[in-house]
Amino acid sequence: MWKIYDELIDLIPEDLFVLDCMVGLHWTLIRSEKGLGAAMTLKGGQIGKELTNIIGMPLKDLAAYGKSWNMLQASLGMAAINSVLNTPGNIMATTGWDVTKMMEADEANAFSQFLPEIAGKRVAVIGHFPNIESLSRTCHLSVIERVPQSGDYPDPASEYILPLQDYVFITGTAFINKTMPRLLELSRSAKTILVGPSVPITPILFNYGVEAMAGMVILDEKSCWQAGREGGKTKVFKQGGQMVCIRR
Repeated sequence: MWKIYDELIDLIPEDLFVLDCMVGLHWTLIRSEKGLGAAMTLKGGQIGKELTNIIGMPLKDLAAYGKSWNMLQASLGMAAINSVLNTPGNIMATTGWDVTKMMEADEANAFSQFLPEIAGKRVAVIGHFPNIESLSRTCHLSVIERVPQSGDYPDPASEYILPLQDYVFITGTAFINKTMPRLLELSRSAKTILVGPSVPITPILFNYGVEAMAGMVILDEKSCWQAGREGGKTKVFKQGGQMVCIRR
C-alpha cells in the first residue's frame, strides 16, 4: 500500500531544502529550490509531535511526512513533493509543454476535457468539487464525499459504487488521507482521473492505472502565497496557479 508514496518520495533529490513554509486555512504551501508546491490543509488523524524547524530541513525528509497519519503533517509532505513535481521545469521535462502558454487551454480543466467522453456513462467523483452537480446533465453521476452534501454518498459507498463505474474522478486529497491506494484499486475497471491542486504530476502514476492527472503548477508564487496567507480557497489557483491535465 505504501509503494505509491515511496515512489513519489524517491523522486525528491537529496540536496534540496525547505526555503519557506505556510500552513494556511485551506492550503499548505512549501517553497523549495525547485518551486512552490501546494496541498490541501487537512487536520485530524493521529496525534503526533508538532513539527518545528521546518524551514531549512531537507526537503526529502519533509516529503516523507506524506506517509504520516497526522493529516497536517501529511499535508506538509505532499506540498513538499509538489514543490518539485508540479513546477514549470518538471512539466517541460516530462511533456515538452510550456505551461506559461497554456493559460487559456481547455485541457487545463479535467472535467471539461472528458465531458464528450462521459456522455451517458456511469461516472463517480470522489470529492464534492464546485458545481459538480452540472455533470448530472451529461452522465449518470455519483458523488462520494467525506462530509456529504445533499445528494452525496458517504465514504464507505466507494466500496460498492466504484467497481461499477466507467469513469472515476478522484480528488488529490486522497493522497493526504491515505485513501488513494484503495480508491485506485476499486477503480481499476474504470478510466481514472486524479483532480486538484494536491495531485502530484508524474508519469509514475500511470503505472497505477491512472488515465489522467489534473494538478496545479504555480506560476506566480507571490500571488499564490498571498492568497494562501489570506485563507483563500479557490484564489490560490486562480491567482498565480495554472491547472494542467496530462493524459496517459
